[in-house]
Amino acid sequence: MASILAFVIAACSGSGSSRVPAHQPGRLPGSSRNSGAASFDHPLTPSALQPGSDPSVLPGPVLIADRSNNRLVVVNPKGQITWEFPEPGDLLPGQTFQVPDDAFFSPDGKQIVVTQEDDAVLSVIDVSTRRIVYRYGTPGEPGPGPGHLSNPDDAQMLPDRSILVADIKNCRLILINPASNLISHVVVETTTACFHNPPARWGSPNGAFPMANGHYVVTEINGNWVDELALDGTVTNQVHPPGVTYPSDTNEVSPGVFVTVGYTAPGILETFTATGQLLWRYQPRPGDPVLDHPSLATPLPNGDFLMNDDDNDRVVVIDPRTNAIVWQYGVTARPGGTPGLLNDPDGVDLVPPYSLDVTHAKRPG
Repeated sequence: MASILAFVIAACSGSGSSRVPAHQPGRLPGSSRNSGAASFDHPLTPSALQPGSDPSVLPGPVLIADRSNNRLVVVNPKGQITWEFPEPGDLLPGQTFQVPDDAFFSPDGKQIVVTQEDDAVLSVIDVSTRRIVYRYGTPGEPGPGPGHLSNPDDAQMLPDRSILVADIKNCRLILINPASNLISHVVVETTTACFHNPPARWGSPNGAFPMANGHYVVTEINGNWVDELALDGTVTNQVHPPGVTYPSDTNEVSPGVFVTVGYTAPGILETFTATGQLLWRYQPRPGDPVLDHPSLATPLPNGDFLMNDDDNDRVVVIDPRTNAIVWQYGVTARPGGTPGLLNDPDGVDLVPPYSLDVTHAKRPG
């Protein structure tokens, strides 16, 4: 891959001790862990949507990073869990899988790339074999040196299998080559002094999402910036998302239109233009609770938005035409791990072919 910016450093991956979560209650009679070919078609739990939910608003199942339950789940539009990781036996001796905060399917849909921000690692999970097949970072040991990350967020796998990750507290974007286990490129300087000055520095980047034109949308916490990064590494646009003090995981809705959330209480969900013009902001209808630290929203084919509302312990679909919540998995502000409950869900993706890396398939490489 052509160099985006900066320099090459060697690195090695890490591993740590393992803790396998207890099997969750509430399984359907006779259900068991998936094996063989990857499948998200067979329900493992009863339907558990909140009242008023319309399954037809989703094009397919949803992958949820259920952070404080230390698991990933795939939930179908009817609110049934059809896949879960890890189940007993999925983790090898010595492996951990703690606090997954974001998870995205690979472009071919066969793997899931997970960032475990507070554990300082990223993991790649093979869906069919249910194994962690690659890991970069040393669990529980954040840092800037080889084999270390510091609050990695929103890792995306490129078609050439390299992984782009926003390494927040190292103030950088990095490309990792799993085949060589090296950081192949560092986009801007590795430092702990994060401030907005691209392409020299990033102000705590918390996401780098692909765009349909091959660029990336980079969200910076410090200074409330959203930037567009061109193929040659230069920044082609910089804008403040209107009225947002802590932007999170901005991504593209359509050319020139972006969606972001405000990781605040009350939280914000809005769309805006490349020039910073507000197009729409979610206004809860009477009786609906306000958002509480949402961290990611992504557009659906029907024009709705799928969003994880972290501190409200729910994943929702919101119709921007009516400001209505039209689908909800998880009981608002009631954390839990039994069917129908989540605990600080911190990331979502759609199962292919509707996943982010499939719908934004044009990538540099």
